[in-house]
Amino acid sequence: MRVKLEKARLIKRYKRFLADILLPSNEQLTIYCPNTGAMTDCGDAGDEIWYSHSHNPNRKYQQTWELTHSKAGHWICVNTAKANQLVALALENGEIDELQGYANIQAEVKYGTEKSRVDFLLTDEQRTHCYVEVKSCTLLDERFGKGQGFFPDTVTLRGQKHLRELIAMKQQGQRSVLLFAVLHSGIHKVAAAAHIDKQYGLLFEQAKRVGVEVICFYPNLYEYFFDL
Repeated sequence: MRVKLEKARLIKRYKRFLADILLPSNEQLTIYCPNTGAMTDCGDAGDEIWYSHSHNPNRKYQQTWELTHSKAGHWICVNTAKANQLVALALENGEIDELQGYANIQAEVKYGTEKSRVDFLLTDEQRTHCYVEVKSCTLLDERFGKGQGFFPDTVTLRGQKHLRELIAMKQQGQRSVLLFAVLHSGIHKVAAAAHIDKQYGLLFEQAKRVGVEVICFYPNLYEYFFDL
């Protein structure tokens, strides 16, 4: 799953999906930013960033911003699609203790009353179904404590819907899991960002009360992206 990455300096991110970077040759390049969130402190001007190349001739921007190596020394994955890829690998390899032992792993399965797709459905003849929603966590805010991470980094109606779906599945007797894929090496614990999205915070507390499980998964970003 490793991809070849190249290093540059960030000039600025803009229009949500674009970023200007400075190559080691001093050439300026516009690349694709695969992140619709606020990306707070995940890419400041002058940060070292790492980008990949696409071989799709139909893409307007052939390069994709994958990682930030911040001035504080943190590795941050800004490509939110990597969260599900990392979790899929971990599930297949049995690396998440709480989710071991299921015979079948399915991705993007339709479920719920709000026309959602669960990130992963884990099934086994001997156990109840397990519905797993994955959220990429990159917001570090140490005003609340050293290593304190939060999700979301902006108001998320989609995230609220997913919590409602997990609550409903739990109430129907199934197993429901909210899994935070922590894609920031400086984050050591995660909480719901009720100070950013009050409704998400309320739903998060309701989910815990009814028995929705919360799991934090900390992949080693450096080992995932780079050969040591």
